[in-house]
Formats: sequence, C-alpha cells, structure tokens
Amino acid sequence: MGTIVKKGKVYYCVYRVGGKQKWVKGGTTKRMAERKLREILHEIDTGTYREIKEIGFSDFANLWLDSYAKSKLKASTFRSYQDIIRCHLIPYFENVRLTSISPATIQLYVPKKKEEGLKAKTIINHLVLLKEMFKHAVIWGYLKQNPSIYVERPRVEKEEMEILTREEIKKFLAEVTPQYYCLFLMAIETGMRRGELLGLQKGDIDWHNNQIRVRRAMWKGRFITPKSKSSIRNVDISDYLAQELRKHLLSSPPCEMDLVFCNKKGRPLRRAGVKRIRFHDLRHTNVALRIAAGQNIKYIQRQLGHASIQTTLDKYGHLLRETNTQEAKKLHSLLGLKTSKKSLLENC
Repeated sequence: MGTIVKKGKVYYCVYRVGGKQKWVKGGTTKRMAERKLREILHEIDTGTYREIKEIGFSDFANLWLDSYAKSKLKASTFRSYQDIIRCHLIPYFENVRLTSISPATIQLYVPKKKEEGLKAKTIINHLVLLKEMFKHAVIWGYLKQNPSIYVERPRVEKEEMEILTREEIKKFLAEVTPQYYCLFLMAIETGMRRGELLGLQKGDIDWHNNQIRVRRAMWKGRFITPKSKSSIRNVDISDYLAQELRKHLLSSPPCEMDLVFCNKKGRPLRRAGVKRIRFHDLRHTNVALRIAAGQNIKYIQRQLGHASIQTTLDKYGHLLRETNTQEAKKLHSLLGLKTSKKSLLENC
C-alpha cells in the first residue's frame, strides 16, 4: 500500500518496501503522483522493483569515464569521449539530475549544437556516446530506462570528396619534399590510413610477396591497435612502390622504434599533411584509382580494411560507373545472340 503526500508544490509517493518507508517525488500534480505510485506498487508486486540512485549528470559522466571508459576503450577513443563530455555534454546537462533527463531534453541538444556550427556527423557521435553512457546508467541502477533510445539523429548530407586526378597526382608527387615522397606515394597507392602508415615498422614489409602487413597504428607518438579487426590485413604493393621503399629505407636515419617513416631525429612523425588536401583524401583518391582500374569491390574492401562491403559501397558506390558498355557487351556475348544492324536501322 502507498499514499500521496503534498509538500509545498510537489506531490510525493510514500510507500514501504523491504520494511522501510520510501518517499519519491511524484510530480507537480496529484494525478502525476498517483500514476507514479501505481507504477511503483506494480513493480513491488511483480518483483521488478529497483531503487534508483540519485546522481547529477556531471558526476555520472566522470564516474563513467573513470569506472568504464578508461579501462575498456582505446586510448584515442577515450580521449575523444573525454573531450566531448567536457566541452559539450557537461555544459549542456551540468545542473540536471540523471533521472530528470528525458528524450525531449536530449532531442533539443541536436538543434542547439547545429546552431553552434557542429556538423550532423559530429552531433551523431555525441548521441552515440550518450546512448552508451545511459546504457551503463541503467545497468548500474541510476536509471530505469535509457532516455536516448528514441532520439532522432540529424540527417547527414554526403560531403564531396577531394580526389586528385592522375595529372594532379603527378604534380603533387613532383613537389613533395623528398623526405615524404615515399609516404605520400604509399598513401596514394595503398589507401592506408595516416595512423597505419606512421605506425608501419620495417618488419611489416613482406618483400618476397610485395605486401604490407597492417598490424598497428600510431597515435600521438604511441602504438595503438588498428581501427577494427578488419583493419588488420595484408595490403598489396606494386614493384615500383617496393623499389621506392627500399630507396627510402636506405636514406632514412636509425629509429629506435624501427619505424619506416620517422623524422630526421629518428622519432615518430606527429603530422604529415598538405595544405590544399586532407591526408585522408589520398585514401579517397586511392579508391577512385582502384575503381578506374576495374578492381573487384570485395578486393577493394579488404585492401582498405573496411569492416563490411556495405561500408565500401556506401562511401564509394557513387564512383562506380552506372553504365559500362564493355561489361554489357561481355554479358551479351554469353547469350550468343546476333543483332542485325540493318533491321535496327530500319526500325529507327
């Protein structure tokens, strides 16, 4: 049994569980409190009752970072989440109790961040983080349900990729500082990510089979595991690239970490980019070249280290030619049908 008690402008649900009397805020109206009390008594009767612990969002965010994220996530992911929480989530939810956060509260976060100039993809990353945090809040007894489940994500507009043409590639490589020529050549020919290239060690080169073994990446001067299981792969290289790699290694300074690409002091490269194009666009350029060369899309997926072929198609499907006369001719030849040019002309 339970009852409703009004104190000031707030109605409280008063009930007993485990031999102890409990007071829980029911709302600003008696009807809200009665509905809340019915839910609580039903949970007690069915054995599903759980006492929810009170905590503010800021305190819970820090608890989640220390208790879960720090030990379970990659260092790069942890740092990224830490920055999002500190710079965006805590300022927005700072003085809010966790149990007071509703789907509507979270939904309003989307337009607010759009007004601040954040891209849709960035806001989605914030929502993904919130969903993960609230999932643990439910497990740890701070929430009954995850309020972020039904929040609608902002629509992501596909961004134009900067892809170098063959002539632009030649001009670009001709102007690259000799020390970085092999690095950029490998980025263009293999499509490897920047971190994968900077984390490449000499023992990762299979000279006999002309392959690069991608086993790690470099992040802030430290080795980390690749982005995903699919990122651990063997990447094929051309004879020309293998030759340029040999030249590069002969002219490189000794490196304690046995890196293929390092600075003049033998230390890891922290930054290697160009002013007019992002380093990652060299990866896009590589895909465009592979598609132009007629490589199988499944092979491209494996070489890039994408987790699924759908990821490759979603990102680069628009680069595939929608019509290919030669491929149509191959299909037609299998049928063994002959077309009379005369009859076609007459019909026109």
